[in-house]
Amino acid sequence: MKNLVLLLLVTVASAKVFERCDWARTLRRNGMDGLDPNNCDLESTSRVPVTVVPESVKMTGRVCLTQWESGYNTEAINHNTDKSTDYGIFQINSRWWCNDTQITTANGCHIMCSQLLTDDVDVAINCAKRVVRDPQGIAAWVGWRLHCQHQDVRKYLDGCGLD
Repeated sequence: MKNLVLLLLVTVASAKVFERCDWARTLRRNGMDGLDPNNCDLESTSRVPVTVVPESVKMTGRVCLTQWESGYNTEAINHNTDKSTDYGIFQINSRWWCNDTQITTANGCHIMCSQLLTDDVDVAINCAKRVVRDPQGIAAWVGWRLHCQHQDVRKYLDGCGLD
């Protein structure tokens, strides 16, 4: 009985951590497998339309990004040296994109940061779509610049059946 109670407590306290392929399918269902609304390649920092990059390559970039930013964890939080905080699976920053009531914010996504910490990732995905429309694009994420940009990221869809 003691073990069952402990297991239930651990389960309740655990964050939603997506499995890689499940996360890729979630991104696809939410329209994150193609070009952004401005018809720009999300894998580059340019705002030049790109039509020759296969959809599966674009999807891998998003899966790579979230692996390095949060480990696919919806409740990931990172406190930055500038007193801002990054929230959720995409590690959305409180100085620019959401309001955590702790610092002055631009709140570009018009949301509370706590909305990024739930297992319902719709708000996080919509905010990430907004971030990539900004001039910095996907390069706003350090995880992207350090681990995904200019890398062969095809492995992030291996075995997912989404190619």
